[in-house]
Amino acid sequence: MKAKNTKAWAGRFATAADPRMEAFTSSLAVDRRLAQYDIQGSVAHCRMLVKQKILTRAEGEKILKGLKNVQRELARGRFPFLASDEDIHMAVEAGLIETIGPVGGKLHTARSRNDQVATALRLYLREAVDEIVRGIEALQFSLAKKAKAHMGTVMPGYTHLQRAQPVSLAHHLMAHWEALERDRARFGDCRGRINVLPLGAAALAGTSLPIDRKFVARELGFRSVASNSIDAVADRDFVVEFLSCAALAMTHLSRIAEELILWCSAEFGFARLPDALCTGSSLMPHKKNPDAPELVRAKTGRIFGDLVAMLTVLKALPLSYNRDLQEDKEPAFDAAETLNACLAVTVLCIEGLEVDEVRMAEAAGADFPAAVELVDRLVESGVPMREAHGIVGRLVRSCLEAGLGMADLSSEELARHHPALAGVRPEELTAEASLAAKRSAGSAAPSEVARQVRRALRRAKR
Repeated sequence: MKAKNTKAWAGRFATAADPRMEAFTSSLAVDRRLAQYDIQGSVAHCRMLVKQKILTRAEGEKILKGLKNVQRELARGRFPFLASDEDIHMAVEAGLIETIGPVGGKLHTARSRNDQVATALRLYLREAVDEIVRGIEALQFSLAKKAKAHMGTVMPGYTHLQRAQPVSLAHHLMAHWEALERDRARFGDCRGRINVLPLGAAALAGTSLPIDRKFVARELGFRSVASNSIDAVADRDFVVEFLSCAALAMTHLSRIAEELILWCSAEFGFARLPDALCTGSSLMPHKKNPDAPELVRAKTGRIFGDLVAMLTVLKALPLSYNRDLQEDKEPAFDAAETLNACLAVTVLCIEGLEVDEVRMAEAAGADFPAAVELVDRLVESGVPMREAHGIVGRLVRSCLEAGLGMADLSSEELARHHPALAGVRPEELTAEASLAAKRSAGSAAPSEVARQVRRALRRAKR
């Protein structure tokens, strides 16, 4: 291919663009990754122009052959990008014209960069969503497998980061599974709104040529065509929605990451990460740092920034297209790549996590694990709940003052707090007994947790 340096819009201007202006306005360094999507859109557009007899069959065949050649050169890394190339779309078009001659200039018939760019970005995000959903499902599967392996592992459940009630590790892990399930559904909904074709809106008002937008939509797998040509080129809601879904998914990953960091600390001692997922200190030879989850935790803020950046671009932006919208791609690309990387490394962390079941069980058994069950016992005997709460609260205080646990109390000592507690046996005051006593749907009851895990693993096999 020869060098390309003529601007597509140069006819209106008496002088060439200032090189400093070219450098400032070029998006080529960012949007090169849209090349394959730009070519996909161009192939479908060309076929439509031939079908509608806007181009001859011979012209269409020549253009399609030229696009294949450009695609091959891009794939081989031999496509000659120039500083004067404004973006990937103009670079591809200029390369096509250099390859097949003036007929290449007919490809842009009945379209504008405005609808062309929006189409390529939608094609990219549609694939990005599919990849992210696969990553979410992989993490869900890892959580469900780890949960199945720890159905009987008891640990403290926390509120306010204080030990609250015993749960199983399986139940805790499946709580993260549920949050990811909402992420999976949100991305699915988002994909439906991404999957709308803007091509054919042209610059903003459509075209007087007899194009067939539905044909192009079918060729590219779009569910529908954009209804309003102005909105079609001005809309970036789908980018904001994608970034919002990514930000919330990263929020959930950051919660997993934070717990892994806490659990692997000496203060908790609940778990260990494999050496391969940790680093050491350049000064302290004894250190083992959980860098993988720490970076997931930090990268969450980066994706929040992508979302805020895109919202700021759109704020008060008048219709229809403005060059501001060139800034839509970098946050979208960054969020997609960062989220996929974080999903993948979190899978490694969950799969490699070594759990100290004894340490977890000891923590779960401390701090009055069956206090709520005693309240329930009193309620079942007819004591109003608020009164029962006060009775057990005073019992806890007396144990603390005496340095005892509930299981250390005799039936007589329990009965002094209320006669309905006289029959409570020490084995009913353990963390395991607390779990076994649960009855409600979705609770930490072993049967309920097993049901949740079975459902998750069945879904993963489909």
